[in-house]
Amino acid sequence: MKKAGGAEKKRVRRSSGAIQNGGRDSNSDTPPRKQAIQKDVFQLFAEKVRDHKDLVSRWAVLQETRVEYFRGKDFVRFLRNHPELKDILESDRNLEAEDIADVLLGKNLLVRCDRVVKTLRPGKKKLSTWPAHLEIFPDQVFSENDAFFAWTFVKRRPLWQTLLSFFWPVVTLAICLFPVYPHRCKLLILYSCLGVLLLFLSLLVLRGAIFGALYIILGKRVWFFPNILAEEATLRELFRFWPKKDEEERPKWTTRVFYAAVGVLVILLLRHHAPDEAARARYQKRVSNIIDDVLEWSPRLALSGMMENLQPVVNATEASNATEEGVTPPDGMGAETITEQHEAEVSENLENSDENLDNSEENLDNSGEQKHDI
Repeated sequence: MKKAGGAEKKRVRRSSGAIQNGGRDSNSDTPPRKQAIQKDVFQLFAEKVRDHKDLVSRWAVLQETRVEYFRGKDFVRFLRNHPELKDILESDRNLEAEDIADVLLGKNLLVRCDRVVKTLRPGKKKLSTWPAHLEIFPDQVFSENDAFFAWTFVKRRPLWQTLLSFFWPVVTLAICLFPVYPHRCKLLILYSCLGVLLLFLSLLVLRGAIFGALYIILGKRVWFFPNILAEEATLRELFRFWPKKDEEERPKWTTRVFYAAVGVLVILLLRHHAPDEAARARYQKRVSNIIDDVLEWSPRLALSGMMENLQPVVNATEASNATEEGVTPPDGMGAETITEQHEAEVSENLENSDENLDNSEENLDNSGEQKHDI
């Protein structure tokens, strides 16, 4: 009986010690180290939500740092449409969207932000839906009403970004070696770059013309491809064709008439000062010569050009040595080289020899006629 009582006391002491050490059960299946290594379910939930395409988000500047953020009402709507994502939370799957967001804020996976510009700009009816500059909100509590929340953890890098960062030095080296490419490769790269540049310029001119026509005729501001010049737009937002709604007031008819007159005046000035055909031909010839120099460059031509540049220097040194020995070139031929003088002498000797041959033939003919007369 005493031994049984002592054993029970030991068991009670062990169980109380286990509770004081964190409530760790000796019959649990997962070892302590594995429990420590296991990733937080809220971290997994945050990564899954951030990678999901249905959660509308944007990029902005938060204290000189680019962050990805979303609106509170979009987060609530997203979890309402995708309740299966709550299964990642295991025992906390029954929590509401507001409670989940508060837990994410407490774990520093999210940070509540507020817009920097809180006053309406002249001509606008309401504040921007997605501000480009944010600041940290003092009260870190979830809210749906005009509240913005930015992710604080670093997003997992996709495989294509890793491959791109690995091949980027190779691409840079290939760009530097463009002068030694074959002629066909140079033409292909040149026309591809010119085509892309022409496409962008044509697109900018077209969207500007459409904006100006609709602004003057209908009084509406419509920018097709609205994010084509945005510095903080993602790749998906960059190719968005349909513009957003006009949030500004409709312009007055006097303003529209003024801009129409300015546009007509600019077109007339450009047409009056447009270059003529001769100037266009000169400019085209100049540009074509520059392009030909780039396309036709090769190491062999470069080396041959260097040798040709070195040849007059050698001839000049020979001419200087000849003048030092007492042989002075005639007047007006100081810039002529020894090689040119030698070629001139050879040509003169050939001409003299031809004249001598002609004279000898005439003498033979005369002697033959004299013999015939005799």
